[in-house]
Amino acid sequence: MNSKVFMVVRIILGLFLLVFGLNKFLNFLPAPEGMSEAAGAYFGALMSAKVITLVAIVEVLTGLAFILNKYGALMAIILMSVSVNIVLFHATLNPEGIGPGLVVLILNILVLYGYKDTYKDLLAG
Repeated sequence: MNSKVFMVVRIILGLFLLVFGLNKFLNFLPAPEGMSEAAGAYFGALMSAKVITLVAIVEVLTGLAFILNKYGALMAIILMSVSVNIVLFHATLNPEGIGPGLVVLILNILVLYGYKDTYKDLLAG
């Protein structure tokens, strides 16, 4: 991947994660409406177990790592679990809100691909 394209993808994903991660702490964006009862119950359980706080911390740290280009390869791997879970949540419980989750997953895959040289030793076997 071209280094300038990779930088743009990395920064866009970093800003996206930083905004949505900080929103979980500061609530400056309106809450999504029209969630099904099952999605609301699941999200409520995640909130009460403080899982959403952990996700917010991961999103903020990953966003900063991508923007500052420090520890990005590590954070891209950690973010993959969050990305997949966002898409699975929306695919099964709230399909109408899957768009932003798919954007995060696709950008995360592109960032992982951009760091592919960093992972060569890890995957060498």
